[in-house]
Amino acid sequence: MSRSVETMQQRVQQLRHELGTLGPLMRGSVVVIGTRNKQPYFSLNKDKRTRLIYLGQKRVACARKYSQNYKRLLAVVEEMTILNMELLKRDSCL
Repeated sequence: MSRSVETMQQRVQQLRHELGTLGPLMRGSVVVIGTRNKQPYFSLNKDKRTRLIYLGQKRVACARKYSQNYKRLLAVVEEMTILNMELLKRDSCL
């Protein structure tokens, strides 16, 4: 099923709006380290090194939200790319 140009343009506008509402974001993930005394950390691979930040229980929810926001950002950009490619093929740039 082929989407209409107007429908795709509306979806791109919705996604652009969503980008503005995402809030704080961070690339990385919450991990639990330890065998007996499990502790939550935020893990980020940067410049071929793993960086860890100790979270404690009070910062886990916040770190997870930041990570989820980043993942949503990637999903939005991916969907926008697909839509914009199709619009470009149809000579219907925004």
